[in-house]
Amino acid sequence: MTPINSFNRAIVRPLIFMLTGLMLLSSCSDFLDVEPSDIIIGRKYWKEKSDVDNVVAGCYSGLQKQECIERMMIWGEFRSENIMAGTNAADNASLSNILKENINSSNAYTTWNSFYKVINDCNMVVEKAPDVAKLDPSFSQSEMKATIAEVSAIRDLCYFYLIRSFRDVPYTTTAFESDDQQLALPATPFNQVLDSLIDDLESVQNNAVITYPKSKLYYQVGRVTQNAIHAMLCEMYLWKGDYAASVRYADLVIDAMTRAYQEELNSKTYSSSDDEMIDGYPLIRNNMGNTYGVAYEDIFGMGNSRESIFELIYMESESALHNTAVSTFYGNSTTYPGLVQPSTFLSGDITLDKPKVFLSKYDARYYESIEKSSSNSYGIAKYATNSISIQPVGTNVEASYGSHYSSSFCTANWILYRLTDVMLMKAEALVCMAPDDENDATANKHLRDSLLRAAYSIVNTINRRSDCNTIHTDIDYTTYASKTQMLNLVYDERERELMFEGKRWYDLVRRSLRDGNTKYLISKVTQKGSDNASVLQSKLAKMDALFWPYNKEELKVNPYLKQNPAYNDLDNGSSTLTK
Repeated sequence: MTPINSFNRAIVRPLIFMLTGLMLLSSCSDFLDVEPSDIIIGRKYWKEKSDVDNVVAGCYSGLQKQECIERMMIWGEFRSENIMAGTNAADNASLSNILKENINSSNAYTTWNSFYKVINDCNMVVEKAPDVAKLDPSFSQSEMKATIAEVSAIRDLCYFYLIRSFRDVPYTTTAFESDDQQLALPATPFNQVLDSLIDDLESVQNNAVITYPKSKLYYQVGRVTQNAIHAMLCEMYLWKGDYAASVRYADLVIDAMTRAYQEELNSKTYSSSDDEMIDGYPLIRNNMGNTYGVAYEDIFGMGNSRESIFELIYMESESALHNTAVSTFYGNSTTYPGLVQPSTFLSGDITLDKPKVFLSKYDARYYESIEKSSSNSYGIAKYATNSISIQPVGTNVEASYGSHYSSSFCTANWILYRLTDVMLMKAEALVCMAPDDENDATANKHLRDSLLRAAYSIVNTINRRSDCNTIHTDIDYTTYASKTQMLNLVYDERERELMFEGKRWYDLVRRSLRDGNTKYLISKVTQKGSDNASVLQSKLAKMDALFWPYNKEELKVNPYLKQNPAYNDLDNGSSTLTK
């Protein structure tokens, strides 16, 4: 019998699922606010709609678990220029080595079983739901198809995290119920998995729920909707290099959210200027008079905002899961800063005459992302605090922060997709569609300028929303009039807007794959400092090194897995990055 590795342990459990409890989902929040419990599912299971609902709830709780959120944070952000070691980081050897770019296959954060567990639960629902619909008359065909669309999207999201992190990964849509099945699987190439994910989402998108009833307060962004699937397709097509398709799906999301907000405005008996859209986008205004941070509080403090597309919701209930990953890494009321903190060059950016990351000291997102915790220490504010008040005072900007979450009760939702993320993905796709600068044909010049101006307009709108200067100045288009310069502007704006949200490293990897080299990535990551700049340049020169090594335990038990060639196999399966 094939030895059981962590991939196998994650997907083979004699029908044991982590569920959010045996409930009938009757209230607006019970789907999301119950601590998971183990139950044994035997032959009497998969008879009723509630059985399916319980397993679907378990898929969400699996994503909410600390192991998953930690990896979303680490895989998507911590190797970027944004992050450096924080309080007691040295006590966590695996984390400390990642921050030093000293990654090997023994690193604890190279394990992926938490994602494969969710994948297998989703596969189980896809296989079992049609049979349940035949047995339970209350489980209609449309509900069954919507459920399959929902779990297919969750499964595809998990695989999307895996391929962006490891490149080639074992891929299956078959549910594993016993170890009699063939468990050891070879890695499927990145592009093949990506195409499969796109095909899957394309096939189920029309079956997905468009909007949940208003009585289901947290469902609209706490569960997968058609908007969430379209946002995923927008990003997947961006990675694939099909920029027209990426723009098409971005527009579907933007248009749907704009219509929804316009309908909300039309239903109001009274509205004020604070309700108005910004340049036609349903963005939340970030200021109330001279005080900024309003959008931050809605999006990251309260959560479930109108700008959100899909987020993992943590309820304020003792019985619910809490976001211990954010509490640990970004800090809490007991330990702040957390295990990580903003890189030194970021923290001091607005003290420069010409900031390198933020366009000026009046960008509210600096203060919404970075908190000065002492005279010489900075922490990550985003997610770690629920409210921020920012005010321009003379030629200075002053910020005050709400309380940090307690160490054991962090209810910060983790946002997977929100409106400005999709807007900026559209901007990136528009720039990539533009003809190259060296093509001087008049028609191409016109097309290039049109596309670059459209991308610029998106960036300028998002940037202006966060400008707390009493006299606003638009970004100077002429400074970014070439294709490369505009692409750099879009990437810089994504860094400013999405800082510490688990996006930055993936952005840099996507850029490297498009460029065919790692020069841009290295130029950004080496901003962390000169101490390890030469080491980083040497290690990250190889494209393979942008991805993670397979964990040594996987290599021991899965004969089909071949280690990432950027890593040397040493000591019975352990690996270290080669220079």
